[in-house]
Amino acid sequence: MLFSENVKIALRALQANKMRSVLTMLGIVIGVATVVALLSIGQGATASITSSIESGGSNLLTVAPGKMQTGMSSMGQSRQVSHLYYSDYQALERILTQNIAYIVPVYQSSYMVKFGDESFTANISGVVAEHKDVRSFNIAAGRFISDGDNKAGSPVAVLGDQMAQDLFGELYPVGKTISINGVKFQVVGVLEAKGSSLGSPDDLVFIPLETGYNKLFGETANYNGKKTVSNILVSVSDSTKNDAVSSEVEFVLRRMHNITGAEEVDFYVLSQSDTLKTLSTVTQTLTIFLGAIAGISLLVGGIGIMNIMLVSVTERTKEIGLRKAVGATRNQILTQFLIETVTLSVLGGVIGILMGVGIATLFKMTGMISSVITASSILLAFTFALAIGVFFGLYPAFRAANLHPMEALRYE
Repeated sequence: MLFSENVKIALRALQANKMRSVLTMLGIVIGVATVVALLSIGQGATASITSSIESGGSNLLTVAPGKMQTGMSSMGQSRQVSHLYYSDYQALERILTQNIAYIVPVYQSSYMVKFGDESFTANISGVVAEHKDVRSFNIAAGRFISDGDNKAGSPVAVLGDQMAQDLFGELYPVGKTISINGVKFQVVGVLEAKGSSLGSPDDLVFIPLETGYNKLFGETANYNGKKTVSNILVSVSDSTKNDAVSSEVEFVLRRMHNITGAEEVDFYVLSQSDTLKTLSTVTQTLTIFLGAIAGISLLVGGIGIMNIMLVSVTERTKEIGLRKAVGATRNQILTQFLIETVTLSVLGGVIGILMGVGIATLFKMTGMISSVITASSILLAFTFALAIGVFFGLYPAFRAANLHPMEALRYE
């Protein structure tokens, strides 16, 4: 019997019990749709995180205080007792001369920002002019902090896109005066929106670091009579030199902090490329985990198909006996029932793929979460559905093929 004839027989058998066929396919449909949707959303999340980190530069090292002391603060959590100093930044800038594009200090704290009747608590970052190049910021209006602003201690500010919208609405911000913790600052620039990316500046306010030390930060930015920084950003000219530069940074800061080789350092150096690898591993693991959960529903759907096909074999016992009596071989019976099972799986797989693509596209359109629909995820889901059909269809097909013709014809 031709393959096409077997397919026609399979389709007629499925059409004879439309509702049962639809309900049987439902498990496969849901399973495939879930696999496609979850893999697409997982891959979208991975791509979004990767893009977010790479936008900050894969050659960026962040030096931050990192020694923690066990003890309870007023909020019931361990408190940070180590510090980085402005002098640490100066030492790094003076000593590190190879493989370095920029070294910049940052001091960040939260203050009330006001304009007219609008007021918000915002993170204020004291920075230098090169900070814009290190973080790859683009200017939407006006300019960024300059060297002259820091030398003169000018009371100027640059706003992130969202902060500018919150404070000024439709007004043009550049040239307006805002109040930060009661200190007046003139807005000289607004940054382009970065969106909800890692380390996005959209909600930040940037001021000259020296202005912050002199007029805003006060004693909170001093420890043991020395100016402190929240972190130091080191932009490496060649990302392949990240490890070498990281070792040099540790060497210099150990000497600055009088830490011997056997002692634990009171700072840490974090590479963007390390962060990218870690987060990519986490998101990929999560995607595989979600895909495995979705795969369980496919297995359940496969069990449902096997159950229905066993019922179908029982119902069509006399038909099987008659076909064998007129010359149908064991392989022909086996092929027919296997094709029926695979047809159910394939139809369910196609519908599930369309549904999964629709769900992933809907999520993407809402903007709630990114999703990336790839051919590999569709192929994986379809292959899995096909394999489920073959695997769970073999037992009913063998059972039908092994029926004795005389016994089958006498079956009531």
